[in-house]
Amino acid sequence: MSVRVRYAPSPTGFQHIGGVRTALYNYLFARSQGGTFVLRIEDTDRERYEPEALQDIYDTFAWLGFRWDEGPDVGGPRGPYFQSQRLELYASHAQHLLSKGAAYRCYCTPERLDQLRKEQAAGKSGMGYDRRCRSLSDAARREAEASRAPSVIRLKVPLEGSTTFTDTLLGDVTVENSDINPDPVLIKSDGFPTYHMANVIDDHTMDISHIMRAQEWLPSAPLHMILYRAFGWEPPKLCHLPMVMGKDGQKLSKRHGATRVREFRNLGYLPEALLNYLVLVGWSYDDSTEFFSLAELERVFTLEKINKSPAVFDYQKLEWFNGSYIRKQTPAGFAKLIRPAIEGAGFTPTEAQLAIIAPLIQERVKLLSEVPGMVRFIFEDPAPPAAADLVPKKAEPAQALEALRRSDALLAEISDFGEEAETRFRALAEELGMKLGDLLMPLRIAVTGAKVSPPLFGSIKAMGIDRARARAAKAIEILARNGTRS
Repeated sequence: MSVRVRYAPSPTGFQHIGGVRTALYNYLFARSQGGTFVLRIEDTDRERYEPEALQDIYDTFAWLGFRWDEGPDVGGPRGPYFQSQRLELYASHAQHLLSKGAAYRCYCTPERLDQLRKEQAAGKSGMGYDRRCRSLSDAARREAEASRAPSVIRLKVPLEGSTTFTDTLLGDVTVENSDINPDPVLIKSDGFPTYHMANVIDDHTMDISHIMRAQEWLPSAPLHMILYRAFGWEPPKLCHLPMVMGKDGQKLSKRHGATRVREFRNLGYLPEALLNYLVLVGWSYDDSTEFFSLAELERVFTLEKINKSPAVFDYQKLEWFNGSYIRKQTPAGFAKLIRPAIEGAGFTPTEAQLAIIAPLIQERVKLLSEVPGMVRFIFEDPAPPAAADLVPKKAEPAQALEALRRSDALLAEISDFGEEAETRFRALAEELGMKLGDLLMPLRIAVTGAKVSPPLFGSIKAMGIDRARARAAKAIEILARNGTRS
């Protein structure tokens, strides 16, 4: 059997990390089996439809770097791939169910249904539709039709017995029909299908062989099996994926941190790092291998290695992955990555500056969003330091002032801010009887505005000696005016 899988998001909100993991698993399974990965847009909820959310679907996967073989933007033999463009198909199949007695028209008004819900809630009785229109007499049905009252089409769920289906991960699952949502709506009064109707018809007519979706959809599976049998169709194989949870055991949500892919992108995660970590949230190749390229995953991914249990999304582990991928970049590649972050902060680095900055911070960065804060001092002057901050511990202000003056003078003599600078400043520290760190501390604070910064000499090279000496001169003035008073 040819493998055909699908990812079917609703354009009602931005892409969630859990949904993208579902798409990734579908994609990898298709690639591992030489199959086809389909994108279908489930846009029948017109009240919540957002054009920006649709664009976010395209933008998300363009950034992540994996694509579908068939879909609304690339076409394919099973289109159209927007559900809103398939209404005639749903209507004709609904008529088929009506004609064979597997479905019926319901004329209950929204007011009646609302009152029914209130009564059921007050009486703490079973919730759901009471099947009033299922047993309407022919005369009552003709009268409702003649009045042109709005109607919906409902599925006749069997009143007795049970429904069994097989899940790749969970095995055989049996549900009593009495526990299934009573006679759910298939076609709404506006002619649009509900999720259940469109989902089943589309999966069948698009020849979907395997349905891989989150376990939160497990309760809908028995209902879908009933629909498949009503149509006389063979259902696809089911695989309900483990839920993505926070560390507190609750479903991943905003309270845990970023959940939308665009948030991870804005925070400075690399797409390859996010994909690598995400595939491991519920799947593992073995007990030790953690790093995979997308091409490697396409070869080794199997359904058998998906975990049944809920998977925890660990933000710290993701940061570690991202830092690891950053350090795998070449200096030139990393320089290219950090340019947008620096420019986004309002600075305009030159190619030469980026080439200097990249190796200074590459070992320190976990997220690209950290970069502007690390290098801001290179492009704009920090606030003038306080005199007390310029004095190393166990040193006197006069000693700090002398160290800063001598350091500034030495800067004017140095042409190579590499080995030469290291050697010359180490010699100066010995001459002054100071540790190298204590000697450089006043200069570091003067130049960078902080006690902790990227390597000092490289930073000076990136900003230019004149700017560095101007800051040193300002610090000397502050220390001379305030720091030597007793």
